[in-house]
Amino acid sequence: MKPPVTNRDLYEELQEVSKLSKKQRHQVKSRWYYLFWGAATVSVFAGQMYVGTGYRRMSKVIESVLESPIIIEQRDPPMMLPFEHEYEHPMVIQ
Repeated sequence: MKPPVTNRDLYEELQEVSKLSKKQRHQVKSRWYYLFWGAATVSVFAGQMYVGTGYRRMSKVIESVLESPIIIEQRDPPMMLPFEHEYEHPMVIQ
């Protein structure tokens, strides 16, 4: 037969559990941790908004270019005058 559990036994067990829980303090972060990650989150969000706005503006410009009419004019080729000597060409510096 088991010995009866007394209040003293329960108290000692609770003390041991509370000591373990006090020693295992995890996830304790300073305010700089939250400031850093908050600033990082805001900067990433702002960058995404900036890129998204630029992409929207670019797509509107491309749509306006593609919707504009294309006009093709056919012109006669320019007349080429024959020169007696190639050094008499007006583009040659003498």
